[in-house]
Amino acid sequence: MSFRIRGLDPAPFAHFFGLADEDLAALGVTRFIADAKPGYPDRIEVRDVEPGEAVLLLNYKHQPARTAYRSSHAIFIREGAERAFDAVGAVPEVIRIRPISLRAFNAEGEMLDADLVDGAVIEPVIERVFANPGVAYLHAHYARRGCYAARIDRA
Repeated sequence: MSFRIRGLDPAPFAHFFGLADEDLAALGVTRFIADAKPGYPDRIEVRDVEPGEAVLLLNYKHQPARTAYRSSHAIFIREGAERAFDAVGAVPEVIRIRPISLRAFNAEGEMLDADLVDGAVIEPVIERVFANPGVAYLHAHYARRGCYAARIDRA
């Protein structure tokens, strides 16, 4: 089964780019300069940023469904990111090198399934979960800190 992984649209975050640290802080956002790779996984380009690149840490509502599973959590976005990752059948390195929590939702946003997987072998788990016709989409989360990583859809 083919799948599609997508990063976040950069447009809703563009107004943060270039703001002074104190203006970001007033909005609940913190700027960091990456000092290690891996270490700062960007959710737009779905990659670990390079040392020296600026990232913004902010809260993001990744599951806006009006169910008990509505959820938000901290994410990093690369300051200045302009193009969202979007690929069919390809798992980005940032996901492949980490333990991942996969959460499967139906069209109404109710969780139907979940699993923990080593990102290096994620494809069979995606296939198994999508074998359930009630699953509309998956959310991948970085398992250690629980942060949203990317959305996975059928392709």
